[in-house]
Amino acid sequence: MAGRRAYLDYNASAPLLAAARTAMIAALDVAANPSSVHAEGRAARRLIENARRDVATLVNASAEHVVFTSGATEAASTLLTPDWQMGRGTIRMSRLYVCEADHPCVLNGGRFPAAQVTRIGVDTDGIVRLDALAAALGRHDKADGLPLVAIHAAHNETGIIQPVERIAEIVKGAGGILIIDAVQAAGRIPLDLSAGYADYLILSSHKIGGPKGAGAIIAASDLMMPRPLIAGGGQEKGHRGGTENLAAIAGFGAAAREALIGLKSIDAVGRRRDEIEAIVKTLMPDAEIFGTGAPRLANTTFFAIAGTKAETAQIAFDLAGVALSAGSACSSGKVGPSHVLKAMGHSDSLGALRVSIGHATSAEDIELFRAALTDVAARAGAGEKAA
Repeated sequence: MAGRRAYLDYNASAPLLAAARTAMIAALDVAANPSSVHAEGRAARRLIENARRDVATLVNASAEHVVFTSGATEAASTLLTPDWQMGRGTIRMSRLYVCEADHPCVLNGGRFPAAQVTRIGVDTDGIVRLDALAAALGRHDKADGLPLVAIHAAHNETGIIQPVERIAEIVKGAGGILIIDAVQAAGRIPLDLSAGYADYLILSSHKIGGPKGAGAIIAASDLMMPRPLIAGGGQEKGHRGGTENLAAIAGFGAAAREALIGLKSIDAVGRRRDEIEAIVKTLMPDAEIFGTGAPRLANTTFFAIAGTKAETAQIAFDLAGVALSAGSACSSGKVGPSHVLKAMGHSDSLGALRVSIGHATSAEDIELFRAALTDVAARAGAGEKAA
């Protein structure tokens, strides 16, 4: 396996699918602006509307309620605002409630002032504390505006799956609006916006094998939408200005079709994940795998090696030909303990490694991981003896 590399960092960005690449190349040959009314413009528009339908189908939503953005961060920044529109009127969200372990694009509160953001804690497995959420919403004074709640469906680092139906019951009972960050959940667990558990979903193209530079807001209805973050020529029904990224959106649609098919064989991905965790526990019995007491995505494992800094281990894996993450790729390069581990009560941890895989992860990839971890384990053992 000399010279071969194993890519085990799908939660940072999944490899571009062949179907998405084909759709993008075809879209690049469509030169017209999708807003143009001539035949060439209508051809471009068809590509966007077909992709809109495919993205909606992935989460069982209405295509007319899909708004394309440049990615999940823009989608979050659009939705996380105090100012909303209903018809010709306005509605105000007076406070935002987020999970303490959430992704930075949600945790930072979007367009809400910091003083209007409440962070809800999690338990040791990373599940949001439902009693704390209920208590916080119970104290909310709706005379000033509605409560807005934003929580991930599945965590980008731990893979923990949140009890979104129970969260929805609490939020709806308090008269709030619920946004679900479904970036990591899409294509890995079934999503059904028609079930009524969320008012809005956030999706990202490159997490499901589409291109970078495309994402979506998907609304349960057209009753209410946030004040646009980007105003312009009225594209996306006025919800997001700017000429659409035709190639990226076409690739996103193709990836969404493939992701829906892939759900049928997600258990096979889970078996690969279990192989990886068995290797970790065999080679490093003292390693801690986080979140095992809660439902997790089939493709994700998050573990810490006793006495070893996650960044140091990540470099060793990279040199051995294995690509994985020390936490979220969006937080790489930042010095300090993981806010996720801290929220889960592991403030003394030296960090953790995230392995995230997909349908294309092979037995050879797993063997490369085994060989690399064997070397990391030997180095960690030598370090302990020297100490």
